[in-house]
Amino acid sequence: MKNSSIVIILLFTTLTALSQKNNYKVALVGFYNLENLYDTVNNPVVDDEEFLPSSERHYNTSVYLDKIDRMSDVISQMGTDITPDGLALLGVAEIENDTVLTDLAKSAKLRSRKWKFIHYDSPDRRGVDVALFYHPKYFTVLYSKPLFVQLPGGSKDSYFTRDILYVKGILDGDTVHVFVNHWPSRSGGEERSIPARAAAAATAKKCIDSLNAVNPLSKVILMGDLNDDPVSPSLTKVLGAKGKTSDVKMNEMFNPWTEMYKAGLGTSPYQDAWGLFDQVLVSGAWLNKEQEGYHYYKQVLFNREFMVQKTGRYKGYTKRTWDGMTYNYGYSDHFPVYLMLLKKISSTTGSATSSAN
Repeated sequence: MKNSSIVIILLFTTLTALSQKNNYKVALVGFYNLENLYDTVNNPVVDDEEFLPSSERHYNTSVYLDKIDRMSDVISQMGTDITPDGLALLGVAEIENDTVLTDLAKSAKLRSRKWKFIHYDSPDRRGVDVALFYHPKYFTVLYSKPLFVQLPGGSKDSYFTRDILYVKGILDGDTVHVFVNHWPSRSGGEERSIPARAAAAATAKKCIDSLNAVNPLSKVILMGDLNDDPVSPSLTKVLGAKGKTSDVKMNEMFNPWTEMYKAGLGTSPYQDAWGLFDQVLVSGAWLNKEQEGYHYYKQVLFNREFMVQKTGRYKGYTKRTWDGMTYNYGYSDHFPVYLMLLKKISSTTGSATSSAN
């Protein structure tokens, strides 16, 4: 956690120095795996029995509302020390349906933002989906659709997996293409499940390539719980993502999390090692700092002390929702992440957000 604190201090020191020469608008784009955010109503179409009042977890209304409150507590704090509006876009994973999204958006800590969301039911057998929250002050939706991921036989017992959510919209003047992902897990073994994640990566890559064929300057954001680290083949070989901006061509993807992962930081621990499965990547079109629109500035891993387990067998880990079948009064087994995007504004058109003054 000390390393993360140093990163955050350096971030704001650098941003303050930068803003003395220029005024900037700030837009924050994040992702958060909400760890099994189910409602309490039985859905006969999916396997949600373990998250019902009659289950061994005793997942009742009281637990559900506490879970909503804790999720909104984390989300409401993300980026508000940079801009009072917080996140412009937030991709989420492990949500059951639009009911939980509505309850989260209308929670006491988030309702003033008037967030809207895009969501489609996916064929995942457990009924967990991805979705995109957006702040209507910053983002206007033009088009959206789910992208079906065809799993190769034998990689995951041929189970259906989550669709990839594609959303095209206008981010404060910029046309952007957002892909929200939750790639197949490593259950059953990392090696055996590699083809499944490669299939998900290839599905996203095919759509990204088609966008770049039309416009090589397409501004693409790919986010999600990828169940792979930045150095995994699904990202480096299939998606072709690079970890250094100097290596990224205009139609390629930049992964801001590579160096952070190599430094030992992560979003989800397993067997006393940190994995960095939760990532937000951008295309090369975001890297030109002299452009009129937004450009990529910095990545942030959001891991406050209250989100860390203080006792027990998971001490030092993420403070997860459950300890076995016992409600842990936690948040998630993943830390969220977000990117800072900056856009130059002239001194005659007004001032930037509070952190860039």
